Amino acid sequence: MASNFEFLKKDWQDLFESASEAEKSVYTAPRTCVFYSRYALERAVYWLYQNDSYLKMPYQDTLAAMIHEQTFKDNLSPGLFDPIRFIHKLGNEAVHSDTKINSNQSLTAIRHLFTFLNWLFVYYSSSSVKGLTFNETLIPKTGIVDDRTSTQLQKIEEKLKQKDTEIEEKNKKLLETEEEVKKLREKIEEIEKIKQQNKEQAEQAVTVDELTEATTRKLFIDILLREAGWNPEDPNVREFKVTGMPNTAETGFVDYVLWGNNGLPLAVIEAKKTTVDPKEGSRQAELYADCLEKMYGQRPVIFYSNGYKTWIWDDVNYPQREVQGFYKKDELQLLIHRRKDKRDLSTIPVNKEIAGRYYQEEAIRRVAEAFSSKARESLLVMATGTGKTRVAIAIVELLMKGNRVKRVLFLADRTALLKQAKNFFTHHLPDVSLVDITEDKEDTTSRIAFSTYPTMMNCIDEARNGGEKKFGTGHFDLIIIDEAHRSVYLKYKAIFEYFDSLLLGLTATPKSDVDKNTYHLFNLENHVPTYAYELEQAVSDGYLVPVKAYSVPMKFHRLRSLGKAHCFSCGIGHGAGLLKLKLTYK
Repeated sequence: MASNFEFLKKDWQDLFESASEAEKSVYTAPRTCVFYSRYALERAVYWLYQNDSYLKMPYQDTLAAMIHEQTFKDNLSPGLFDPIRFIHKLGNEAVHSDTKINSNQSLTAIRHLFTFLNWLFVYYSSSSVKGLTFNETLIPKTGIVDDRTSTQLQKIEEKLKQKDTEIEEKNKKLLETEEEVKKLREKIEEIEKIKQQNKEQAEQAVTVDELTEATTRKLFIDILLREAGWNPEDPNVREFKVTGMPNTAETGFVDYVLWGNNGLPLAVIEAKKTTVDPKEGSRQAELYADCLEKMYGQRPVIFYSNGYKTWIWDDVNYPQREVQGFYKKDELQLLIHRRKDKRDLSTIPVNKEIAGRYYQEEAIRRVAEAFSSKARESLLVMATGTGKTRVAIAIVELLMKGNRVKRVLFLADRTALLKQAKNFFTHHLPDVSLVDITEDKEDTTSRIAFSTYPTMMNCIDEARNGGEKKFGTGHFDLIIIDEAHRSVYLKYKAIFEYFDSLLLGLTATPKSDVDKNTYHLFNLENHVPTYAYELEQAVSDGYLVPVKAYSVPMKFHRLRSLGKAHCFSCGIGHGAGLLKLKLTYK
């Protein structure tokens, strides 16, 4: 029988096999269909990274990391990223949860897979056949019903991974010869030519399906709710009737209401169709929140979403902002309590036993003022040796006393820095529970968590059994970014996009040299951090000593070039073969 994916047979046989396997299971085995849709997507994404030199491999070669890499997203035609993300999320749910997958979901997944693979074909194939359309009548309506369970799919996934690993190892061995490397280089160059030739045609040939509002709610928003531990099928969650609306009937139906254990509303969700900006639902959601507040005496947090994009609006505290998903129940309850419990930070004294120098106290006050004025980001530029970690600890203590922060994440790029920071926090905040996530990945209850960037990326990428995320988007109230600089932002910005938290950046880089992307991350003007205490001022105050240069003879071989010696170790001219070591601090 013909398949919608016949166009893949010539150049992408492996993609054809997995895509057609998904296609034939749409109605007879929806969970299996979704699984193979995700697998076909994964293989296609791998192919792109291997053959398109524009794409930069991210911190690891998982599907989640690769599809969120900025060069990958920039390379896609408009509208393609969100369908890809849907296949990925639904595929994860199929493997890690026993939640029922229906044929409506599997049909949407296969249509989105067709759109993406059609784009791949139009963009990267030399074939003259372009502008293919999806034909739903080619999907078999009947057949052997053999939908696997999530456990069975996990086993199949392991076998496929093993097979893929063997293929990768085989390909690596082939590339050990210069001849094979040359062939690969020529192949990539040829693909680049084809890509440039087809670019304009690809933009016109590939269109993304528009989904109705009802389908959006069912397929996208429900997934996000389950990731946050909510059951969309619970009583009074969907289409909840409210009174007091400004219409003739004075009634309305809220798309979703999320309830607390005490029977009071925690959140309302207004759903819009995928082609509509979700912000268009903000006024409607606000009216529903007004009604629920009058009916129950508690104002719920407002969400509005088209599935692809979601916004939160806790209009008692902060302006509207985009988030990556919905809050868990305890996270929403904390937002509600915080409305009454939070204290004026200016009335809370700074703990001078932790940070007692004048500039440290000023830095703490500047950050407190920024957060009190509803800013959600702060950046401290402080010279090494002036106590950035002490300042961060004092800020955490102040925010905890002010009931602004309950859980904190401290990020660093090396485990040695984590251990050092954790020891400082343990010493100064002995009554607060702490955990190093690189050593204890299952701890989600400690007040302060320490993690490297790759470890935290793994935590937010992985779905746990049951489909719920280990950390919800609202789990951490504050993220401290040690050595906040350009590379961190570019490589790991998915962390800061995922967590809806306050951000505190720490860097010793002089403010004039900090890359503009760092300031952008913290929503600050270029070269204007929240507070700066730089080397010159620290030396002037007597807290640091001036730089002294020492000439140390090195035994590196030297090549004379324009009067300078070049180090074979790093290729940099060091002048007369001597390296200067800067010994700066007391």
